Amino acid sequence: MLAGAAVLTAGLLVFHRLVPNSAGRTGSLLEVFLPWLGLPALVLLVPALLRRSALALVALLLPVVAWTYLFGGLFLPAGESGARELVVVQHNVSDVNTDPAGTARALAAARPDLIALEELVPAALPVYERTLAREYPYHTVRGTVGLWSRHPLTDARTLDIRPRDITGPWSRGLRAVVHTPYGEVAAYVAHLPSVRVGARGLTSARRDESAGLLGEAVAAEPLGTAILLGDLNGTVDDRGLSPLTSRMNAARRGFAFSFPAGFPLARIDQVMARSATVTAISTLPATGSDHLPVTARITLR
Repeated sequence: MLAGAAVLTAGLLVFHRLVPNSAGRTGSLLEVFLPWLGLPALVLLVPALLRRSALALVALLLPVVAWTYLFGGLFLPAGESGARELVVVQHNVSDVNTDPAGTARALAAARPDLIALEELVPAALPVYERTLAREYPYHTVRGTVGLWSRHPLTDARTLDIRPRDITGPWSRGLRAVVHTPYGEVAAYVAHLPSVRVGARGLTSARRDESAGLLGEAVAAEPLGTAILLGDLNGTVDDRGLSPLTSRMNAARRGFAFSFPAGFPLARIDQVMARSATVTAISTLPATGSDHLPVTARITLR
């Protein structure tokens, strides 16, 4: 039984794409928590040692090797900062955040080049603008998402990623050109629809549709270098985000679990890049939001 459980865990790690999504999007639900499949191997190790079962111990090597192959590289050092590098911060600030000024100061303390925010509400927006104005003189806001920059911004526009069944006001995407010291970069900020886990599984149809629209926009981007910052309500392993992960790369170093802030279980706040490399990602201390901020280093080519 121990050996069988170990083989099953290894199989889920390696062949997670084969788990069907037809019933309650079971495959996506598994992929959201895929890194946590390392825990069963540790749990199974105790009875395997107590029973002195050589078969179980050998079988346990399978999930250990599989997990290390998939996620072990995220623990490696990120290396020194490069010459052509941008530092970015991504944060869903929460529409019920009672301390927007403190949140803005905490994000600016990381001294990034770009700050992307989601769930901006009219009452808090002036506070973010006022608090960030000195160090981030360039900014653009579309609906509930915004981008603050140390470098000039041009060609800012709303990005239509609204699912078809949402008919009311809904603006949660933008695109702008950042004029960095290393050339022009297209910056996308997005907040994809929320997902819920219930008796019927994962409800992610709207999120998946919105991810598809965002992926099409990135594919049509005329600038060579593009970066995406946003609350994507999914992990990079989740097949629902494949329209994005198939076109852009994610962080090579760091887990940066960002949600929920009180006990982070997954990173749903993402930084991705095309024709650039996200070399490392990490979390910042908690703010007044239910998400943790994430900061990432992006090396431009």
